[in-house]
Amino acid sequence: MATGKNIRTWFEGRWHDGDVPVMRAADHGAWLGSTVFDGARYFEGVTPDLDAHCARVNRSAEALMITPTVTTEAMVAIVREGLCGHPKDRAVYIRPMYWALEGGDLGIVPRPGATGFAICLEEIPMAPAGAATTLTTTRFRRPVLEDAVVNAKAGCLYPNNARMLAGARARGFGNALVADALGNVAESATANVFMVRDGVVFTPVANGTFLAGITRARHIANLRADGVEVVETVLGFDDFRRADEVFLSGNMMKVTPVSRFDDTHYRHGPMTRRVRDLYWDWAHSEGSADQSAAMPAA
Repeated sequence: MATGKNIRTWFEGRWHDGDVPVMRAADHGAWLGSTVFDGARYFEGVTPDLDAHCARVNRSAEALMITPTVTTEAMVAIVREGLCGHPKDRAVYIRPMYWALEGGDLGIVPRPGATGFAICLEEIPMAPAGAATTLTTTRFRRPVLEDAVVNAKAGCLYPNNARMLAGARARGFGNALVADALGNVAESATANVFMVRDGVVFTPVANGTFLAGITRARHIANLRADGVEVVETVLGFDDFRRADEVFLSGNMMKVTPVSRFDDTHYRHGPMTRRVRDLYWDWAHSEGSADQSAAMPAA
């Protein structure tokens, strides 16, 4: 089932209109879950960090022993060609994907070079500025590398995220604040997390239990360039209860204010607004270089 509208799919060397079938019942990815993806965004005429997202999907494939078949540069060119089929005023979710076609050893290990690839473009609106969510705790935790392929953006990791999110929604919250194996805060069920206290921005240190996102790194760089102190460190749930502001960071919506964590309430404060303003300014300046050249005039 598709999430967005006006879907276009790149598969087997060309663009197709619609949500076309790309995987067979006997594909390794269908029955053993060897799928990876990444997500970039097109909005307001720009595709921030598109090259970084395309490069990461290749690294994710390698982490799952899937052979990448499309270079970063070629992937970027394919995406830009596909975006020409969407109106300039629409926001588009850009999802390149790999999966293994065949298994080697005992059918379990993906066979080298037997790779499926597709790109899906879906029109999904950006959230309005200031649209907030709420957080609660969950008993489910982020795995470690010894347990799961946490160094990849892999489909097989998402059932764990789904049960975190479903539990939070059942309790009336929008998302879950998730711990790592040691009980320290790692991220939310769907995005990286930041907190603000006394004008300093804090975020969980990247310790290998969660994917330290491309948008997360961009926020850190933008804030530091603007003179804001950003600290990557070990954080507990009590740190978030003492925070002045909390916000989520992810490719889908870029910045999402948090208004509540269990019984702790936050304002939509100046730092959260600053982070969003800095990102939009960057996206329309340095982040927009050469991005509109391939876009339609209307």
